Amino acid sequence: MKPVLVLQHMNGDSPAYLGTWLAARGQAVVVRNSAAGETFPTTLSSYRALAILGGEMSANDESPALRQAEVLIREAVRDGVPTIGHCLGGQLMSRALGGRVGASPAPEIGWQPMRVFDTTAACAWFGAPGEMHVFHWHHEAFSLPAGAEALATSSACAHQAFAIGPHLALQFHVEIDAAKLDAWSRAQGPRDFAAHGACATVQSGAQMRDGARLHLDAHQRLADRIYTRWIEAAAAR
Repeated sequence: MKPVLVLQHMNGDSPAYLGTWLAARGQAVVVRNSAAGETFPTTLSSYRALAILGGEMSANDESPALRQAEVLIREAVRDGVPTIGHCLGGQLMSRALGGRVGASPAPEIGWQPMRVFDTTAACAWFGAPGEMHVFHWHHEAFSLPAGAEALATSSACAHQAFAIGPHLALQFHVEIDAAKLDAWSRAQGPRDFAAHGACATVQSGAQMRDGARLHLDAHQRLADRIYTRWIEAAAAR
């Protein structure tokens, strides 16, 4: 069985729950971390599925690793290799497929509500329509590329997720686990602290940790559903 390829852009942004989920199912995984000096593959021919993680940089930054991620995304969509993008990863999917990435109407940091649309595709990925809380950390947001179907929205950011066939772009961090959340919640930068208090969609570290007690279990059940649909699409190829 071919492995799953995971593209990592920061040392502090590991696969977290995604890695745990894949390991529990005996799925081989290759993680390439550009922040550690590792180059991304030139092709997906050796991989059955693709996942792109987040990062504090802009998707618009001039970075060879970001541009190579977009090359792989376009190959994945062309060849039907199921792809999932988390936050920056979702933004790179939008850019690679002709969309735009720019400043979000408001930043979203911490546990924020989003509304899942009452459509067949949205319910297939997320379950029942309506409100759920997901974990965010972004100052930018993506537009919908041609052929994409919007799946969810929030008051602060119109496009929370889109799908193109078996490919899913997320504006939030469904891969978060307790260890990653704890580390991130204690490492907010000046830009994030400046937004806290001035913006209702930015939480303090303590609020994030408190929110985990309320939301993390359901969040990981959502991740189970999303990752199952993604990997089943890979198995069907």
